[in-house]
Amino acid sequence: MYKTVNSRSSFLMMIDIQERLLPVIHNKDNILSNSVKLLTSARELSVPVIVSEQYPKGIGSTVPELKPLIPDDSPFIEKTEFSCCANQNFGDAFLNLRFNSGTKDTVILFGIETHICVLATAFDLQNKFNLNVVIAADSCGSRSPENHSLALKALRASGCLVVPSETVIYQLLGKAGTPQFKSLLPILK
Repeated sequence: MYKTVNSRSSFLMMIDIQERLLPVIHNKDNILSNSVKLLTSARELSVPVIVSEQYPKGIGSTVPELKPLIPDDSPFIEKTEFSCCANQNFGDAFLNLRFNSGTKDTVILFGIETHICVLATAFDLQNKFNLNVVIAADSCGSRSPENHSLALKALRASGCLVVPSETVIYQLLGKAGTPQFKSLLPILK
């Protein structure tokens, strides 16, 4: 049985939504729009965010539409490994997050490419860190829609919770009628 996603025990990890990679991803506009919603919600609900960038010297940095939405204290991990967890800086950022923010046992993953870096990271988060992994499926993508679909099936089979970004946001909110809900309502309509 899967634990409930909530803002106290969760953090977001945005994987490689970068300047030279996003333009070649199938359904890129939808991915970008949903990523904006996730990051806006994380900021409003004080949910920590970790950001990875695959070889930014060659692929560019995080797309400019998302940079201003990322909380100022979010660690950026430059990597060449496909799994973010294979990078020592991720381990340090995660331990720092757990130490400073209390127990975080659920990670919400989104980014690109689903069948490469998202998949490898999700498996490592489950196996190396024993975390619950939630995939915000419509905030993930690959160059090929078939590769994206196959990866989501593999992630679901491995025990990841694979849901739409809107489900993630409502789970993080927990209930209607709060100031946070009222603040986020415009992006949810």
